[in-house]
Parts: sequence; structure tokens; C-alpha cells
Amino acid sequence: MPFRFVHTADVHLDSPLRSLALRDSDLGELIGGATRRAFERIVELCLEERADALMIAGDLYDGDQTSMKTALFLAAQLRRLDEAGIRTFIVRGNHDAQSRITRELVLPDSVEVFDGRGGAREPDRPRGGIPVAVHGVSFARPRAPESLLPKFGPPRAGAFNIGLLHTSLSGSAEHDTYAPCSVAELASAGFDYWCLGHVHKRRVHSEAPFVVMPGIPQGRGIGEAGPKSVTMVDVGDDGSVACRERATALARFERAAVDLAGVEDRRGMAVRIGARLEEARAAVDADHLVVRLELRGATALNRRLRRDPELVETEARDRAAAVGAVWIEKVDIETGEPGAETAGIDGAGPMAELAAEMRRRAAGADGFPEAAERLLEDLERALPPEARRAFGDGGAERREALARLGAEGCEAVLAHLRGGEGGGAE
Repeated sequence: MPFRFVHTADVHLDSPLRSLALRDSDLGELIGGATRRAFERIVELCLEERADALMIAGDLYDGDQTSMKTALFLAAQLRRLDEAGIRTFIVRGNHDAQSRITRELVLPDSVEVFDGRGGAREPDRPRGGIPVAVHGVSFARPRAPESLLPKFGPPRAGAFNIGLLHTSLSGSAEHDTYAPCSVAELASAGFDYWCLGHVHKRRVHSEAPFVVMPGIPQGRGIGEAGPKSVTMVDVGDDGSVACRERATALARFERAAVDLAGVEDRRGMAVRIGARLEEARAAVDADHLVVRLELRGATALNRRLRRDPELVETEARDRAAAVGAVWIEKVDIETGEPGAETAGIDGAGPMAELAAEMRRRAAGADGFPEAAERLLEDLERALPPEARRAFGDGGAERREALARLGAEGCEAVLAHLRGGEGGGAE
């Protein structure tokens, strides 16, 4: 009989999301519970598809969690698998290594949590079929700057060998480097399927052997936009492998651009926002859609929008509620003045000169990026840990976020300085 397993990683159970809750308490509550619902769906998938095992490749928890409510929820879900005769194999990732739950939780006997020394287990095969060996090495500490591959033993002869590893592979711009190794090194280890974790975007790196990063099963912010899933794997009696992606997210994050070119009044803006939200909702099969709206185009409303962004967000939320199961995470205003070759540049005189100078500095002149970085560091030190990555983990993502904020702030100040001139009709 074939051996079937579900491969997941980076569940981040009960990951705190205070940054969302500060903007919208109802949305914060929805997404705060979404990681649990995603894990319930993973368990239900294992039960419905009569899987033989669930493989969890690290970061089941989220950092230094101390809530035993999380522990009790997890234990209850794993008991459901245990009662159905489904084995669970877990390696600890960088977040798990920080968690008290990892050390204190008593799990069912069918759950195998590999330690930092590594090892291999051979699941019972009551239905027969090809022998299977599951190998895994956990993080002993929150950081693993060196490769963990040397801790893996050799593949078991005559068996289908599965490796569980939490790793950044050769590096990722969105993630810190942990347990680095290359796909070529994994392929040369002699295993048939590598269950990886750590990078939150799904990717099949190789099919000979299979090297799979399943991605996060539930996005937690706009930085984790797009569909989220787990990977279901069927291993034939001849060792052949078939992988299927299965959706798990309760809520999906997406960006949606709205072209306001030519729009003259708020009613026209509301109509375009509503139409774009309906289009985005129809394209997503998750229970909920969380949208970051990006308003673009040359419009007579430009100054009004920039002077009163709260009004824009209120209008967008009202349209989202009308569509149903749609939430507004944020509204980015990137509109410009109608008829201007460059957004917001209008005419000559003192105001035009001031606008040009402000835009020059916001674009990176006179040490503005460095000053902005220092201000951001001061701000982040005052924020709770879970909100400190709102501007990215570093590098290009962080620089782009600061540049965007600088440009947005520049246009907002200019809109206020111009006062009541223009602004569009109601």
C-alpha cells in the first residue's frame, strides 16, 4: 500500500498580531485565531485523506510563548491524529527552541519530536508497502549558524528515506540565515524526500530527489500575501512520489490596486473601490480576504485624499463590508495631480520650489535615508517584539518601506500646506 503523509512547517501557533489589532480589533481577532484554524484544517486533511503521518518541519510555535492554552490546543489536535493511528514527526525550528511549551508539553506516544542530536525512526506499516525511514534534527538553540546536515545519519537501505530539516537553504532576502545548506548538498545525502521549513513561500526546489519548502499554512500579514497551503505526498510501493498542494488558510492577504485616473468625486472613488474589491474577492477561495488597497492615478481628489486618509479608509471599509468577508488592512495613497507630467508637480513659484526640494530629500538626498533609519530604530525599540518587523527584516525590503513612507509623508504635508485649493468634489 502507498505511504501518504502531509508536510507542513512554520505554523506559528497563536502568533500575536498586535499591529493588526491596533488598526482594527475585529481583524486582529480574526487573524489572531487563524493559525489555530489552519492547524485544525491540517489535522482534518490528515483524517479525511487517511494519511499515515504528519511531518512538521519546525516553528510549530511562535518564539518564547508561555501560554499553556496553546499547549492544550496542540495536544488536543495531536490526540485526534493519535486516535486515528496517524503518526506525527516534528523537528524544532528557531522559534520552537525559544518556547517553554517545547520543554513542558506532554504529547501522545505517536508523536516523535527529534532532538538536536538527530536520529531516524521507522513508522509501523500495518497496511504493508514500502518501508519508510524518517530522519530529523532539531534546533538545540534559537540560532543555528552552521549546517545541521552532518548530524543526519546515512539513509536506511531498502527504505524510502524522509528528512526533516528547518533551514534557510542558501539564504533568503526575507529570512535570517539558519542551518544553511544547498539543494545540491541535500540531494547528495541519499534521501528520497526532504521536508523543509523556515522560508514562508512555497517552493519545490527539486524533484530528484524531492526537496520541498511548503511555505506557511496561514499568512499573518501583507508580507505573507498570496495562497497558503501544505503539501500532501503519496509514496508508491515502487518509491515513486506524487505531491499535491492543499489550501489551508482561513484568511488570505492580497494587494489590490485601484486606478482613480479621471475620478472627480468621492462617489466615483467609492464605486471603483467597490468594484475592485468584488473582483479581488471573486478570485480568492479563502474564507476571508484581507486587502491592502493601493490607490493610483491622476485624480482631482488627490489633495483631498492625502489630507484626509482616515476618510478614505472609512469609505474603503464600508465598501469591503458590503462585499462581505473582505477586510481592509491598510490604504496606500499613491495618486497624483491631473495633467501633471510628474505626480504632484504643479506650476512654478514658492510652493512648487518647496515641493521639489521636499521630494528631492525624500528620494534620498542629504542623508534622509540614514536619518529615517535611525528614527525607525528608536520607534521599534518602543514597540512590542511582535510588531517590530512591520518594516521588514532588513535589506532591500526595509529600504523600500522607508522610501515609500518618506514619499507618502511628503505628499501628505504638501496637501495640507496647499489647504483648500482644489481637492475634488464631494
